[in-house]
Amino acid sequence: MSFKESLILEQVAFNSEGLVPAIVQDAASREVLMMAWMNRESLRRTLTEGRTWFYSRSRKELWAKGETSGAIQDVHDVYYDCDGDTLLVTVTQHGSGACHTGNYSCFYRKLDLR
Repeated sequence: MSFKESLILEQVAFNSEGLVPAIVQDAASREVLMMAWMNRESLRRTLTEGRTWFYSRSRKELWAKGETSGAIQDVHDVYYDCDGDTLLVTVTQHGSGACHTGNYSCFYRKLDLR
């Protein structure tokens, strides 16, 4: 890991499990596509490879978005919030969409508040 990568990772406040939530947003439309978890290695790979990598809590392993579905996300920018404990990743979404259901966004359902 380069010195620059190390300095970047120091700015992120990973939780007690070594994870940080990452909200993924379409860079053009600003639509929120998904939320997933990143650990240090998945964030490092995202920054160096220019495509999204996440950490699966259930499988306890790294995964590259689109690895099996072809729905790859090219990274534009990665932001961190004022506390450093949440990431916002802007991407260009390729393929069918971000959601494993086949929807473009994972946020396709709305709670009925009436």
